[in-house]
Amino acid sequence: MSRPLRIQFENALYHITSRGNEKSTIYDDDKDRHMFVKLLAKVVEQYTWVIYAYCLMGNHYHLLVRTPKANLSIGMRQLNGIYSQYYNNHHKRVGHLFQGRFNAVLIKDERRLLAVARYVVLNPVRAGLVAEPEGWRWSSFRGTAGINRPPQFIDPDQLLCFFVSDREMARREYYTFVKAGIGIESPLSDARGGVLAGDIEVAEVTVARLLGEISEEVTALERFADRPTLETIFRDNERDIGIFKAFRNHGYRLKEIGDFLGLHYSTVSGIAKRIGG
Repeated sequence: MSRPLRIQFENALYHITSRGNEKSTIYDDDKDRHMFVKLLAKVVEQYTWVIYAYCLMGNHYHLLVRTPKANLSIGMRQLNGIYSQYYNNHHKRVGHLFQGRFNAVLIKDERRLLAVARYVVLNPVRAGLVAEPEGWRWSSFRGTAGINRPPQFIDPDQLLCFFVSDREMARREYYTFVKAGIGIESPLSDARGGVLAGDIEVAEVTVARLLGEISEEVTALERFADRPTLETIFRDNERDIGIFKAFRNHGYRLKEIGDFLGLHYSTVSGIAKRIGG
């Protein structure tokens, strides 16, 4: 059987999983987990990824990542490759650490972003490792909820801006939202052909287009690749509308927009949330 199509384009949003070979452990201790997070931070910086959520389990990990550039595969090769070298050297082993290629589900319907982010950080609860998500140190939940300081490669406002504009209240709403997801079916269950779309009909059309059965999808992907610059967005739009469009429609990070406008990213987050209703 041929490999599934790997879909890459600028500003794409993915749920990523990568598992140990033959379901073997990929983290033996906290030193391994610290090293993986350190390598992830380097990859995020080098390839300008946006990480919304992550979770390290025993024999696999989850990422919810946006790629402003079409560079998912090269970044993942670096992350898994360097970590594999570290792990084999540290534990005096040889052979493949990861089971083949990583799995990537393209999230075409951004309304699913929060649901998938919740799914990612609830993995330890579903696995019976902890009763509550805050009991697991190796996910983005504690940082996003304000329990701990988040790692530098995570900007909690990327998720918190979907709640209220006040950061502390947004943290509480995020916490409640995640806890309410315990026991809910995976939002990834209806992904088809590596694509999570809005509904079954949309999924069928999207997969058909991505497999070349309908050629106009290529034009759509090219439109993503040719996103306008921030200069263009704010030349053509009033500031607050421009912030909303830059963040929600074109995938610019809150810090990028804030640096361009001379605003703190929390201010940008509040404006984006208010305009988006």
